[in-house]
Amino acid sequence: MKTYIGIDLGGTNIRVAKITEDGKVLQQIKSPSYGAEGRERVLENLKKLVRQIDGWEECSGMGVGVPGPCDQKTGSMSMSTNLPGFTGYPFADDLSKEFGMPAYIENDANVAGLAEAVVGAGKRLSVVEYVTISTGIGGALIVDGKVVSGKHGYAGEIANIIIDRDRGTYNHLAPGAVENEASGTAITRKGRELLPEMNIRHAGQVFDLAAEGNEIAQKIADAAIADLAQLFATLAAVADPDIFVLGGGMMKSADKFLDQLIEKYKEITHTALHDTPFVIAQLEEPGIIGAAMVPRSHEG
Repeated sequence: MKTYIGIDLGGTNIRVAKITEDGKVLQQIKSPSYGAEGRERVLENLKKLVRQIDGWEECSGMGVGVPGPCDQKTGSMSMSTNLPGFTGYPFADDLSKEFGMPAYIENDANVAGLAEAVVGAGKRLSVVEYVTISTGIGGALIVDGKVVSGKHGYAGEIANIIIDRDRGTYNHLAPGAVENEASGTAITRKGRELLPEMNIRHAGQVFDLAAEGNEIAQKIADAAIADLAQLFATLAAVADPDIFVLGGGMMKSADKFLDQLIEKYKEITHTALHDTPFVIAQLEEPGIIGAAMVPRSHEG
């Protein structure tokens, strides 16, 4: 059975693993990534960790999941906010030359989606739309086991999809961007603004209060659910996937909003789209597994 090197690289931590073609993690090493110390320090550490993997030379390829969009033509990051010095750097080519095997980089949400599509909840399905709802909102479109990255690497950057242009502007996203209205961060922000006495720390508290009958919390929850339904309706109109796979921290509260979200989705989509299943992600380690699936997806 073929094996691959999967690397989950963030601004703070890095994980390197040897993984089989069916997604079994054989060995894994964790370390600080030293992202704040610059590109050379990050690369030095990464390469050292790869060489600590038993039998790394026998692997068929290497994939790296990174926090930002990637240009697949150049094998570089298009934007590297959390990894200074990597924007435009030929990352994949560097690793390929260093280790003598095919190497690829891909956005971290894309690799998580790829893992779910290839060996997780979307296994054996042709078109998988992966959506993660947590601190932010991210996504990935996987078609026939391959990530659709787009010309600039921005395919799947669904956080900036506008669900209402008359809403406010937050951080770097467009006015009314769905991440600013229906992510965990957005729901927490609204809870703190409208329920100051409740000491809201996370979105789950808002859903709990709504379930207990708090009218203000219910309005916040209903608005977020409607906005998420609009997001999924937009994605369905573009991709008409076989399945929606949902990941992220807000899935811990799925029992309090998912059924209502599906009903809202059906209200604003064509009847033919109503049977698209919404399934919670299955894998515990989609980031590292998905990184290893990237080189596999480029074979054949």
